[in-house]
Amino acid sequence: MMTHRAALEVLAQVRGEQIVVTTMGSVAIWPQMSDSPLDFHYLPSSMGQAVPLGLGLCFARPGRGVIVLTGDGGLLMNLGCLVTAAQFPVPLYIVLIDNGLYEVTGGQAVANASRTDFAALARAAGIGRVYACATSEEWAAVAPEAVTGSGPVFVHLKVQGEIGKPTPSAPRPMADQIARLRSALGA
Repeated sequence: MMTHRAALEVLAQVRGEQIVVTTMGSVAIWPQMSDSPLDFHYLPSSMGQAVPLGLGLCFARPGRGVIVLTGDGGLLMNLGCLVTAAQFPVPLYIVLIDNGLYEVTGGQAVANASRTDFAALARAAGIGRVYACATSEEWAAVAPEAVTGSGPVFVHLKVQGEIGKPTPSAPRPMADQIARLRSALGA
């Protein structure tokens, strides 16, 4: 099984000029691989809002691809976002980092961990392009295709969970991140 870091290393190689929205555990890893003004580290007070934020960015900047790195716990808190995203032909690439844990809040098991078929949920929601990978090799083989072209796209990456990880901090205050992203997008 791949690690969270290995999954993001593959993405860093193929990311292109898309906006990358990270949340929860990915906030601790992605800044070590990328410091683009198009990176936005979203640590809200409630989980489950990264995909809607990414969808909003797709509407705000038509044609600009948005990759959202979300966790299984966060996605479970807002499964309806898949149905909402599926109805719009936008370049939204949802990359689910599934470790079976609420990793940054103490390592509690996610409800129905390892039994929920997230790829099937995405297909049932109406997302036409769905990928599921359990190894770095599988992910590396499909990543260039998965984060380009028409969307929305859903990528389910099964990764090893780690208990005892601290809640990450964004590398910059939210106001600075917003200003940086707005400037990069010419807003």
